[in-house]
Amino acid sequence: MTETLLNGLIAATYTPMAADGSLLLDGIEAMTEQLLGEGVAGFYVCGSTGEGVSLSTSERKAVTAAFVRASAGRGPVVVQVGHNSLAEACDLARHAQEVGATAVSAAATSYFKVDSTAMLVQCMGQIAGAAPDLPFYYYHIPLFTGVDVDLLEFLGRAGETIPNFAGVKYTTPRIDEFQACCELEKGRYEMLWGTDEMLLPAWSMGIHGAVGSTYNLAAPLYRRLIQAAEAGDLAEAKRLQMLSIDMIRTIGQFPFHPAMKRVMGSIGIECGPCRLPQRQLTDQESKKLLGDLERMGFYDWARSPVTQPGA
Repeated sequence: MTETLLNGLIAATYTPMAADGSLLLDGIEAMTEQLLGEGVAGFYVCGSTGEGVSLSTSERKAVTAAFVRASAGRGPVVVQVGHNSLAEACDLARHAQEVGATAVSAAATSYFKVDSTAMLVQCMGQIAGAAPDLPFYYYHIPLFTGVDVDLLEFLGRAGETIPNFAGVKYTTPRIDEFQACCELEKGRYEMLWGTDEMLLPAWSMGIHGAVGSTYNLAAPLYRRLIQAAEAGDLAEAKRLQMLSIDMIRTIGQFPFHPAMKRVMGSIGIECGPCRLPQRQLTDQESKKLLGDLERMGFYDWARSPVTQPGA
């Protein structure tokens, strides 16, 4: 198996915004410090969570540079550069390399759909080639892109033709396909799990890294889950995963990312609203969401410190 670059919990970061939708870059430093303090190992920037598709190219560059500065080498910064214009995606990839990002990632185009594995490899190869000094991770999220090729075939072809191809950010709940990808060519490709509510079964396969939205809210919970799983305490790991599932189901009663941003504000990570076409929660919705989370004990268990062995 190749050496892994992205280990632990990688937060799919939110982009702080003002009420009018403008960027609040000053908020990135505080967000980064709090997440690092709670055990997040790195950052996945301008993905679905970070509303990358709703930002202009210049805004995405500014957000990328801000996270690289704020992390200051204390954790990897992976920049999602996917765009419906491959030229813009390549520009973003070059910029990520120039400002010192750790790796580049890209989702497939979502308007004109990729219609074959060969075409996906060609598109990803063009983007990866714009940042040849950085590892490249394909962002597999068929729910949003509509692109759902045979991933085993894609891995084989990409590994042969893209020199800096490292692996996949895998965001779809196909645990069978994920396992097959993890074991392909004796674990040659780095597979990053992207479904938070199924972290336990993925971690049991021996993965080393996962990227998720709710790690922004509850990194200590997920670290305790991993600790229990690695200690062989399956009952405790299952209990903690169930808390995660309940948390996600509660937040999922509302538009997910606007709700997540509202909850983040309630734990001291202010990142404002989402941009249109995502809407803000009403005051009534916010009150219900935060009340439901309080009643389920979220504010007590989600961010409790990890207990070290022997402590």
